Amino acid sequence: MKFLLRLLTWWNSQTLGTQIFTARHGVKVGEDAEGNCYYQSKDGKRRWVIYNGEVQASRIPPDWHGWIHFTWNEPPTRAPLDHKPWELPHQQNQTGLATAFVPPGSLRRAEPAARSDYDAWQPE
Repeated sequence: MKFLLRLLTWWNSQTLGTQIFTARHGVKVGEDAEGNCYYQSKDGKRRWVIYNGEVQASRIPPDWHGWIHFTWNEPPTRAPLDHKPWELPHQQNQTGLATAFVPPGSLRRAEPAARSDYDAWQPE
């Protein structure tokens, strides 16, 4: 069953075609904390990621994002980025999830925000 899912779907890690291409032409460069594996072609002209689980582009941390988009040449395994003490750890996009940010006044909030700077209009 898992073989059939991998053969027919692209959102579950990698397809069979990607696995064959990676085995023939890919060189593993590294792996991030989530278990995503990063590859590049033997000539260095192509770079790609094999996700550990669901394919979601926001799961790529900033260090690897810069490498995969040719912003810098060295992968984070060889030249790690300096992180500031105020930086939060990377997390994937939370849109549509219960943990997503909900601003004050949003309809998704349980209790409405109290506003003292607004007076409702009343007809005379």
